[in-house]
Amino acid sequence: MEELADPGLGSVRVLLKHDDNKARKLRYNLGHPRVLTFGGAYSNHIRAVAAAGRRHGFETIGVIRGEERLPLNPSLAYAAECGMRLTYLDRAAYRLKHTPAVLDRLRETWGDVAILPEGGSNAEAVRGCAELPAEIDVPYDVICCPVGTGGTLAGIAAGLPPGKRAIGFPVLKGGGFLADEVARLQTAAFGRVFGNWSLELGYHFGGYARTTSPLRAFAAKYRVEEIYVAKMLYGILDLVGQRRFPEGTTIVAVVTGEPFMAAGRVSG
Repeated sequence: MEELADPGLGSVRVLLKHDDNKARKLRYNLGHPRVLTFGGAYSNHIRAVAAAGRRHGFETIGVIRGEERLPLNPSLAYAAECGMRLTYLDRAAYRLKHTPAVLDRLRETWGDVAILPEGGSNAEAVRGCAELPAEIDVPYDVICCPVGTGGTLAGIAAGLPPGKRAIGFPVLKGGGFLADEVARLQTAAFGRVFGNWSLELGYHFGGYARTTSPLRAFAAKYRVEEIYVAKMLYGILDLVGQRRFPEGTTIVAVVTGEPFMAAGRVSG
């Protein structure tokens, strides 16, 4: 892990844990010879499933939101290079992707498939993400993570030791609905809702994949990607400035994007 060096932190410490949450989500979802999943044209989940299929030798189908656009963007080109077969749903149909009618039609087209939800967030994914806290070997008080579909936060909170808490930073505008989704995922995975997590809704910067000049400058300063990680880190620093964390708090921020370039490395 690396420690964030910022004079505005005072006695609060922020430790950066780079972590491949996509791999965690897939860990207990693999095993079927053919996997179908959903995502946008720049979906990291689509890339991860395609890469896993190539590595482990199973077929993959990516159902992409919107119309086909050629040439493929780098994300979809990578998925195709990994052997993923790409198909498309218009936005109206994509919004209904979870309904029996759409799922039955996909099974008629693609045969016997294991269907993973968009972002990979299901009970198996939550169980994979719940293993993260046990891997942290330094003392801490709070874990923070970006939130897209809620699976990573649901798992992290479920795996926390007593006395610790988790904070999620949704990257979606109007992300309050994610509280119900995190609760649903925890119930599906563990049969209960954990009371040790919360959401901070004020750091979406306009919504998913939206950005602003200040956020771009922030992401460039700390060398992190803008869609997820920069929003979380910006939020953490802002909350520290508001004195929302007691003096001496140690925060672990889960960096799910590109590696973080910081001042020092922390070991247990």
